[in-house]
Amino acid sequence: MSEQPTPDQILQVGLGFWASKVLLSAVEMELFTELAKHPEDGEALRDRLGLHPRSSRDFLDALVALGFLERRDGIYCNTPSTDLFLDKRKPSYLGGLLEMANHRLYGFWGHLTEALRTGRVQNEAQSGETPFFEALYADPARLKEFLAAMSGLSHAANMAIAQQFPWHEHKTFVDVGTAQGDLAAQIALTNPHITGIGFDLPEVAPVFEEFVEHNGLQGRLQFVGGNFFSDDLPQADVLVMGHVLHDWSLDEKRMLIGKAHAALSDGGALIVYEAIIDDERSQNVFGLLMSLNMLIETEGGFDYTAADCIGWMTDAGFRSTRAEHLVGPDSMVIGLK
Repeated sequence: MSEQPTPDQILQVGLGFWASKVLLSAVEMELFTELAKHPEDGEALRDRLGLHPRSSRDFLDALVALGFLERRDGIYCNTPSTDLFLDKRKPSYLGGLLEMANHRLYGFWGHLTEALRTGRVQNEAQSGETPFFEALYADPARLKEFLAAMSGLSHAANMAIAQQFPWHEHKTFVDVGTAQGDLAAQIALTNPHITGIGFDLPEVAPVFEEFVEHNGLQGRLQFVGGNFFSDDLPQADVLVMGHVLHDWSLDEKRMLIGKAHAALSDGGALIVYEAIIDDERSQNVFGLLMSLNMLIETEGGFDYTAADCIGWMTDAGFRSTRAEHLVGPDSMVIGLK
């Protein structure tokens, strides 16, 4: 006898913004950073965070029920994951991404229906404000914080790429859209024979160079500034594009893959990685939702399947291709020239 359907999943997803906003507000108030200093009882936390007596107990206990806090004998503390990833004082902090989600994306996603019907962006561009990334790159302090958050988000995948790909067959690489440079650093740290370039807009140079110096890799990693639309890509044995292609339209994706093919030496490889959607388009929820986020944020960007990417690489002249899972929702597609 088949089980009767229940509304549990419908209610959980349909009202999922409740849980999301509880977490985002906790990050905004730096709750997890405060608790990383030392655990507290509810009354002390209420005073430290400036919470109203009516709200504080339900707010903190909701975070317990959601798995973001632990409570023992009335004392609240972080879980291992929130302590690692949501304490601002740790290099593993990825709350910058959640801060952006809270301040920007949360409101923009309220216009998803309009985006679905019009295909138009729903971010600052809609109201004529300065585009987010243009404003971000003009503010060195904010840019540094944001790029560090991106490293936190990508770090596990970066380590997997550094270990899984056969780097022993190559000597040089370019990380296209390098940001802070975590991928470049992980490749160099794991493979002592290799040297690399971080390629990104010139404004990123100080952040990259500070990160490289912190990891003791000054002699093996260098920064090259440029725009991958208007400039040629630096030449190397391997080019990597991580969380880059999904920002752009189909024609732009094809153009960037073509530029990568031209920059590679014979026998070289292009690695493309991000939250690649499964070929059946039914399993990688994060990848599919990320693609909808590209609808909100970009003029023509979208996420794609491994089969899509393999097709573009083949059309660009790559002689063989393959896809490999990395960690979580992230996979990489590799094309050999």
